[in-house]
Amino acid sequence: MAHRKAKAVRLQLDADGLAFFRFGRIGDRIILTNDAAQYLMLGEADFALLLAGQITPDHPAHGELLEKGFLRPGMNLDRLADRIRRKKAHVGQGPHLHIVLPTLRCNQTCRYCHASRAPLDDPDTDMTLETAKRVVDLAMQTTSPLVNFEFQGGEPTLNFPVVKFVVEYSREKNRVEGKELTHSIVTNLTAMDEERADWLVDNEVMICASLDGPEELHNWNRAWTGVGAGNAYGETLRWMAYINQRYLDQGREPQLWHVDALMTTTRKTFNHWKEVIDLYVDQGLRSIHLRPLNPYGFALSTWKTIGYSTDEYLAFYEKCLDYILELNHQGVQIIEGTAAVMLAKMLTPDDPNFVDILSPCGAGTGQVAYNFDGRIFTCDEARMTAAMGDDRFAIGDVSDSGYNQVVRHPTVKAMALASLQDALPGCDTCWNKPFCGVCPMHNYMMGGDLFGQRPNSPKCAEYMTISRMLLERLDSDEDGSTEKIFRRWTVRRQRAITRDCGL
Repeated sequence: MAHRKAKAVRLQLDADGLAFFRFGRIGDRIILTNDAAQYLMLGEADFALLLAGQITPDHPAHGELLEKGFLRPGMNLDRLADRIRRKKAHVGQGPHLHIVLPTLRCNQTCRYCHASRAPLDDPDTDMTLETAKRVVDLAMQTTSPLVNFEFQGGEPTLNFPVVKFVVEYSREKNRVEGKELTHSIVTNLTAMDEERADWLVDNEVMICASLDGPEELHNWNRAWTGVGAGNAYGETLRWMAYINQRYLDQGREPQLWHVDALMTTTRKTFNHWKEVIDLYVDQGLRSIHLRPLNPYGFALSTWKTIGYSTDEYLAFYEKCLDYILELNHQGVQIIEGTAAVMLAKMLTPDDPNFVDILSPCGAGTGQVAYNFDGRIFTCDEARMTAAMGDDRFAIGDVSDSGYNQVVRHPTVKAMALASLQDALPGCDTCWNKPFCGVCPMHNYMMGGDLFGQRPNSPKCAEYMTISRMLLERLDSDEDGSTEKIFRRWTVRRQRAITRDCGL
């Protein structure tokens, strides 16, 4: 019996009854999204009914379709517009994250270092107090009502006088500016002492430590060299415990006041993924931000040893996500950072303003990086590329640049355009647009082009796949327990959230 060729089915389209939305497929379901970051999952039969205008008021999905803005008749346009306004509140707000490099000196030689560290005996890479004053004077001119000074390095505690000065002088300036002012430091803790630790605690400087996993993994990733070198893992845990005890001694709420931690994933992490998460839980940490390697700095030269493909990383991420979810179902409260950012976009009316996952991105508009010598960059990744010999992303110098000159620099405008999803082919029609973001620096480092080819970008694959993972788990959540956990992950803590820690 001859096989007949199947005829293509042409779906009817009720153009007048449909509001604007994007759609795609997740498994055997169709996902709808719109610019208000509302989403809904439908079966194929119901999707066909929707397109044909046959979802009547008595249909089970009608109320939610109307409420979320997918149907035009009866749509509350004012409410939809207000939600879009809230989602894009970061646009035009001004830089809130000011990354300060007190020094490039470091006592560790991490295999994946992005920062082009300097030797311990090289004081030429220390920021001066005069430069630090100019950094604060410029940063405090931001139009953002929120300001966070985040100290990175190198190892920032090696130039502690500058850390202290920036904190104290910015608070003095803020008596006039009246902003919500916070400070944070990203440190390996191995140059810490009691005097520094006590000062950071007493002055409410949020502390984020580097903790890559159990002892073997941490010490392999983050070799400690030079005079005074010891067990980096042991020292990190010792100072975390000391600082956390100081918070307790002051009567602070431990769920809010504790040392946060930051990990970086290398190939060696794949064999210790469960141990990494268990370590974070054992240390009482409430979040773990899984992060892939970036193609910057010394990581390029060691890629064959520490690197991996995007698919390998995402397989690792999914195992970690499911284990973290399992722990939460058992009553252990720990969140995964990237998921928390995306879930806030999916499940809340606001955007968490995480500068790496925004459209347009936060380069020069949400964050600014100040090098030890006073040069200003659109972001910390831009500063890293300058350390590799490419300084085209410098946007000024604190010695002679004004605030308006910096934030209106042509490079800032180029970064905004290159990360505006509405103007990027592939992004403008993608269902994941409301939950995603574009990093022009990543595009540039991967292919020499700020705009890149989004479907070929590892970041596109990463964010698309993680969104799918989260939506699949929400869609199959029969008793609502997973959604309850995910919604808890979106609750903003009272302490300020920095770029990498404290989610």
